[in-house]
Amino acid sequence: MNAAETSLRGLYAITDDRLTPGDAMLPAVLSAIRGGARLVQYRDKSADLARRQHQARALLHACRQHEIALLINDDVELAYAIGADGVHLGESDMPVHEARARLGPHAIIGASCHASLELAVSAARAGADYVAFGSFFDTQSKPGAVRAPVSLLEAARRSLHLPICAIGGITPDNGASLVKAGASMIAVISGIFAQTEVAAAARRYALLFE
Repeated sequence: MNAAETSLRGLYAITDDRLTPGDAMLPAVLSAIRGGARLVQYRDKSADLARRQHQARALLHACRQHEIALLINDDVELAYAIGADGVHLGESDMPVHEARARLGPHAIIGASCHASLELAVSAARAGADYVAFGSFFDTQSKPGAVRAPVSLLEAARRSLHLPICAIGGITPDNGASLVKAGASMIAVISGIFAQTEVAAAARRYALLFE
């Protein structure tokens, strides 16, 4: 599976081990996929490599069964070790071109660009498959994150020729404006995984793209 074979459009579900700890993560992700998630990112900042590998492998197996790509947050070596579909990189992580060299031409590589079109242009030139902007709204996951204006999506859509992801405090109510402005994907953490009915919550986001 590679970027050409994946739409990179729609709901992008990002895991959080605090919201779905331990064995709760896999069924929660499966519920998100049933609700309409089109891409999944495994995000775990802990130092427990053995647990992270175990969880990531289980998620990859489940995602493959549903023909959904699994990306790993930040950790290129974990993505390489388990054969994940790709990686999402922050500004301080491995450069895009180095991740491409490590993971190969078919890996999906995304890059966080905060509120900077300049960073996004650089990431695109380096070979990123998509760029992510945010935070667009207040978010519990990253309090105090740099705020990105909706107009940035419009500018990025004019300047870039690759999918654009929006993240940060997005709800089914405020997300429509981001899709209209040019977001190809909406990345969500607590809006899905902090909800009692994960599949239903995911469905509300998925509907924004229909």
